[in-house]
Amino acid sequence: MGFFDSMMGNAGNMDPQDVVNKLAEDRVLIDGERVVKAFNLFRDFVVFTDWRIISVDVQGLTGKKKSYETLPYSSISRFSVETAGTMDMDSEIDIYVSSATTPTVALEIRDNEALKEIQNLLATALRKS
Repeated sequence: MGFFDSMMGNAGNMDPQDVVNKLAEDRVLIDGERVVKAFNLFRDFVVFTDWRIISVDVQGLTGKKKSYETLPYSSISRFSVETAGTMDMDSEIDIYVSSATTPTVALEIRDNEALKEIQNLLATALRKS
């Protein structure tokens, strides 16, 4: 599917200041960029800043190797949300860019509050762009 598929299976909230500290080592954030929300899944995490989504894929035994992927909100054309049901406990957010027919980003989320927060973050970001 593409860009950080199914990244957030059992996502947990992360402290934004901890995220800033982690990203500072590799100078991922630019001057003035603000971390709005972040979620982790084991060692990997997804960061929502005031202008983009950053996926961090921590690799290897030591975790020193990392892969960073960025998706600016301005490139997002639409998103869809599927909430969990009785038998299907996963919710999903699909994010599309330009005229793509398949989602560029597919996030599976089991935390209903995280789903609501991400949906609100995306709607707010798309309203501004």
